[in-house]
Amino acid sequence: MAEQAPSRETQGQALGDLGRRIAARRAELGFSRRETADRAGMAPGYLKYLEERPGAVPGSGVLLRLAEVLETTVRDLTGGDAGLPPGRGRPAPGARLVELSVPECRALLADHGVGRIAVPTASGPVVVPVNYSVVDGAIVFRTEPGSTPAQASGCQVAFEADRIDDALSTGWSVLVRGHARTVTDPGEIARLAGLARGAPWAGGNREEWVRIDPVSITGRRITA
Repeated sequence: MAEQAPSRETQGQALGDLGRRIAARRAELGFSRRETADRAGMAPGYLKYLEERPGAVPGSGVLLRLAEVLETTVRDLTGGDAGLPPGRGRPAPGARLVELSVPECRALLADHGVGRIAVPTASGPVVVPVNYSVVDGAIVFRTEPGSTPAQASGCQVAFEADRIDDALSTGWSVLVRGHARTVTDPGEIARLAGLARGAPWAGGNREEWVRIDPVSITGRRITA
């Protein structure tokens, strides 16, 4: 069954990041702007306008063609699922669960992003998201002293990162188990600050560095 195009009212509510989503999906698939425009039957200049003009509101036909070319859905392109948890899509026919090797897991983790750390606390385990980087094979992140992530220091912890594609019903997850410690050496702190990519989304004064040295790394991928 063909996907139903959203109403103009729905589009207006969700198109603020349309250009960013189109560009990100192009990059993920390795498509150039011209290649994408040609496949969607539009001028490259118009696609450039859609990607770079925050207020652009294309018609439903344009959105449907772009979604088809980019192997996704109109809802995903317009951010209709931005506030919902991943995994709401239907399982893909013939899907398989594949165990990942340690090198594959490390390669997936190497692209910094957001992961979740399971922290043992006095009231029980707590799982919280953190922006992380990989430096010298270790997971590193910044946090506030006394925060829940900071309580991981000195403990054996679990750290998980994943990517889910609801449009294609595929994804992967990597689980790291290891020892967490607070980085206190000024030289090491300066080095991490220079090598780690990205900054905490939550903002604020998050100057405490925590490092997780892996003891085991496992991962799985769902393929269609």
